[in-house]
Amino acid sequence: MERPRAGRSLSSGWPLRGARGGLVVKYYVKVNNEAHEVELVERSGRIELSYDGKAVDARYEEVDRLGQVSLFLGETCYAVSLEGNSENVQVTVAGRLYEVEIEDERERAAHQAEGSRSQSSGDVKSVMPGVVVELLVSEGESVEQGQPLLILEAMKMQNEIGAPATGVVKQIHVKKGQAVAGGAKLLSLST
Repeated sequence: MERPRAGRSLSSGWPLRGARGGLVVKYYVKVNNEAHEVELVERSGRIELSYDGKAVDARYEEVDRLGQVSLFLGETCYAVSLEGNSENVQVTVAGRLYEVEIEDERERAAHQAEGSRSQSSGDVKSVMPGVVVELLVSEGESVEQGQPLLILEAMKMQNEIGAPATGVVKQIHVKKGQAVAGGAKLLSLST
């Protein structure tokens, strides 16, 4: 995907936000509620794109500042209309409307951390891989729903993992500084 001329980007701010200096930027995209992964890598002034792990020969050119774009996939050109913001975009291609939701890795981690707070009582699990930065409770301690239990660092972001329900900390399965996988049991609560 060719980088647009300086000062130009899609009106939504996607897909180039954060793609700098050879960094790989991953987006989790839902198109009409169907999940996909998009990776962008900038190399030598060009943006390389992969869609669900497959390299895509893609580039775009803005037609106007109203969200009209020419999208080139291989040798085929599509007239595309974009409306929305950086998280939710309505894309029209050849008269067909697509609802697109976009989430980068940091946004996904934050949403998953929020989701851990809505788990039912019992085991509190990590929703993403990370490192336990701090334990905020002890075994036998009473906790209220939503009370922070520990801080998990993932992708250089610190996320508080909260109690899914009011109860007592039955067992702590991790220690400070420990790396954990997504889905790992962090601690157990009894209600």
